[in-house]
Amino acid sequence: MIDKFKNFQAQIVPNPLSIEVVKAEGSYIYGKNKKYLDFVAGVSVCNIGHSNKKVFRAVSKQLKKYSHVMVYGEFVLEPSVNLCELLIRNLPDNLNSVYLTNSGTEAVEAALKISKRITGRSKIVSAKNSYHGSTHGSLSVSGYENRKRAYRPLLPNIEYLKFNCDDLSLIDENTACVILETIQGGAGFITPENNFLIKVKKRCEKVGALMILDELQTGLGRTGKLFAFEHYEIRPDILLLGKALGGGFPIGAMITKKCNMDLLQKNPILGHITTFGGHPVIAAAGFETLSIIIQNKLSKKAIEKENLFKELLVHPLINEVRSKGLMIALIMKNDIIANQLVIKSLNNGLILFWLLYEKRAVRITPPLTISNSEIKKGCKIILSVLNSI
Repeated sequence: MIDKFKNFQAQIVPNPLSIEVVKAEGSYIYGKNKKYLDFVAGVSVCNIGHSNKKVFRAVSKQLKKYSHVMVYGEFVLEPSVNLCELLIRNLPDNLNSVYLTNSGTEAVEAALKISKRITGRSKIVSAKNSYHGSTHGSLSVSGYENRKRAYRPLLPNIEYLKFNCDDLSLIDENTACVILETIQGGAGFITPENNFLIKVKKRCEKVGALMILDELQTGLGRTGKLFAFEHYEIRPDILLLGKALGGGFPIGAMITKKCNMDLLQKNPILGHITTFGGHPVIAAAGFETLSIIIQNKLSKKAIEKENLFKELLVHPLINEVRSKGLMIALIMKNDIIANQLVIKSLNNGLILFWLLYEKRAVRITPPLTISNSEIKKGCKIILSVLNSI
């Protein structure tokens, strides 16, 4: 099967990890001959663990009724409506209309379009070392040139500020929107400091620009709050979700106030369209996933588990542990050690992963449902590997 995987399926890295998966359940992924403790959760996707039975029941129940029946927004589909309502009931009152997409990057694309529509402006401000996706618009507002130069020309009129900077003069009367990750992911899990997000929001309000927060990775309990912006006493104008919202199924969401969203209905009509956005089967999975996160208080538990990780992960080869809830990055002495830690841990039955830009970093983003005993088991493997380097 591995030969077929390499021959017939497009590859994006020269040496993929190539675990031949036969089953995944809870905090574990099972290969053909080995069981792996998963400290990555599909890159912050499987917040409620793998193969959650309640999600599977919801999907199965919906499949018996209908799956795709019509393009987005024409028919009333109960699972989609229920998911949108549950999201809105757990968000500030200025975020009261949801556009469901197939992925996070599509939510970004929708947000860039609607920002231009709302403001009548074209300039977009993003952050250096940001990551917002790989489609043309999303890539255009991602702030890492090495990933972009082969695909230029991209969208014009985009400028970049430094995350956590005080000089916000780039945000001016020509700016349609500022798009930021609430916590920068690919850059090394960089948290906002010195009221940075509050300052950006105030500057946006002053010049009439919109503030978009990309919570594709930080949303849905990952950081110790249901949404990471809740840590920082702000309300974005547009919120973007993805990854964990589907409980392992592909989904995204752009959320803003209804009067903004209504602009998609006119001049022109069909202002943003999608065939499969709001798919009823995936929406059923999303509703169940969000319900589980809320009802089981997984956000609060993420903080308790973060503290256990930080207590255990002390080693001379670890320069720093950056964390917000169960969004944890080990910053190693150098990139060679980081690579060895990921590969040797995999050989010892523990899945870790890299970050996009910060080469010294090792990602730890386990399921929010991970047990304390599983945390201790995985950390023991990490320390053992580091002792062998």
